[in-house]
Amino acid sequence: MISQRVSLEPLIRNSSHALVIGVGGGGDIVGALASARFLEFCGLRFTLGGLPWERFVYDPIPGPRSLVEIENVRILHPQAWMVNGTTHTHSGIRFTETEMAALYGWEVLHVDINEGVNGAVAGLEAAITALGADLLVGIDVGGDSLAQGGELGLRSPLADAIMLAAFNELESRGYHALWGVFGYGSDGELTTDEIEYALAQVAKADGLLGAWALTPQVVSELEDVVEKVPTEASAIPLRCARGAWGHGSIRYDERRVKLTPLTTLTFYLSPSVLFHSIARPAQAVASSTSLEEANEALHQLGIKSELDLERERVKQTKGS
Repeated sequence: MISQRVSLEPLIRNSSHALVIGVGGGGDIVGALASARFLEFCGLRFTLGGLPWERFVYDPIPGPRSLVEIENVRILHPQAWMVNGTTHTHSGIRFTETEMAALYGWEVLHVDINEGVNGAVAGLEAAITALGADLLVGIDVGGDSLAQGGELGLRSPLADAIMLAAFNELESRGYHALWGVFGYGSDGELTTDEIEYALAQVAKADGLLGAWALTPQVVSELEDVVEKVPTEASAIPLRCARGAWGHGSIRYDERRVKLTPLTTLTFYLSPSVLFHSIARPAQAVASSTSLEEANEALHQLGIKSELDLERERVKQTKGS
């Protein structure tokens, strides 16, 4: 297990351009914007990114989209491309990254995980070079990347596991990287107790590098964003920043979430320490060269993924 004593300050101080990626797909890019604004406050430029994997309610085709399924992008690599305000699938589906690009007039990065960790690493490396980024930041909204695999509420570990394993590999190659957990518990999967215990284990291994909370200015901005960019989990911390307390629900009342001011925090971790200390799903997929291979690696741990759930919904829809 890797043990290191690093702190947030020198990582930020020695960087000038952060590539900030919502690692779970869907609305995670909204949570990524919160950290991007924090890094901007610290003097860094930033580029936002996400995955071309929308929630099933928006895109009924299971899994992430690949480059050959998408129109109107600027290609950096077969596994990485820049999205603009007109980017969509051949069937007309727009991504949350498309909406973010349209809202701000930015180009936003897409990282394709269809080729597993191997492809994600290649795409990220190409993007870092093409964009001139010197700090790689992954933002997990909700905290699935802290799962060890046996948590009863775990529903969407695949994307997070692939991206965490990719970040670990890139860190081993000398790239500076941060892993952030925003709005912990806000996706209704891991409980707050499970997340806090996992964070304690990472801290014990010297992998907890710092934390930051939403400010009123950032809350106001993100409230405007979520009116146009669909997300549920990333919106929970905004409600809590306005005083929401107790319990709420998301995903058509299928999942319960705890409403607490602590969801306004983003905990920043060492990707490599998180990977080596507790992240069994990420360890399992680390050598994968395809999404199917990574998914099967999770099956070997007895873990069902978001890809499995989407495929089950397709069968249910056809059956009805």
